[in-house]
Amino acid sequence: MRVKAPRGSLLLDLVPCLADSLGVATQAPRPAEHLLGIFRALGDETRLRIIERLRGGEQCVCDLTDELGASQSRLSFHLRTLKDAGIVTDRKDGRWVYYTLNAETFELVAQTLDELRPRPQGFRIIRRCD
Repeated sequence: MRVKAPRGSLLLDLVPCLADSLGVATQAPRPAEHLLGIFRALGDETRLRIIERLRGGEQCVCDLTDELGASQSRLSFHLRTLKDAGIVTDRKDGRWVYYTLNAETFELVAQTLDELRPRPQGFRIIRRCD
């Protein structure tokens, strides 16, 4: 007998092999690659420093270069990684590019982490291993 997974269960979407091993039928999978890309982008100290600076609002690359003490080419690489992951958005104004945080991505990360949090009742054994 297969149990139907709750709609929008990120844990089962992220780990389909776990769902299969538990005998749980999942809905159409979410794009786990997108979430993995976000977490990879967040796994770098320089990118976390950029995010910290952008929490105060939109900034130009030239401002970030001065604040972080990094070369423009190095920051451009990291900003491109953050943009590809959907963590930041950009806009051009003349020859300058301004970056800002994408609130929707942070909401998705918060929702994902919330769904991965241990449940209050603890781990429930679905079936015993022989």
